[in-house]
Amino acid sequence: MADFAQNDAAGELNGMSSVAVRRPSLAELEAEAPAPGRGRNLDLVLDISVPVTVELGHTRMKIADLLSLHSGAVIELDRRAGEPVDLLVNGKLIGQGEVVVVEDSFGIRITAITDQAARLGSVS
Repeated sequence: MADFAQNDAAGELNGMSSVAVRRPSLAELEAEAPAPGRGRNLDLVLDISVPVTVELGHTRMKIADLLSLHSGAVIELDRRAGEPVDLLVNGKLIGQGEVVVVEDSFGIRITAITDQAARLGSVS
């Protein structure tokens, strides 16, 4: 790193003229009024994609058991058949639902949504 000398009596810094430094004058910013019916301007984020995950269950396995998995092996999960699955948005639990079949794909019918205070509390 460069080692800077102190200003001498002539006002020079390492042989260079000193520069006048002053604070900038900035105008005060005024907060915009929120859109009617909304506490925040959500229009800015409505087009952002976030990951949505449905969790069927969990389990823990020893590495030896993982290495012995083969086609047709069954892994038992911590949920019972018919129990609601978890709905996560961006990794945060926002609700639960039941698994349904929509044409040839799986889906979820939402049966419960966490209250807004709990959802917002998990964001911070």
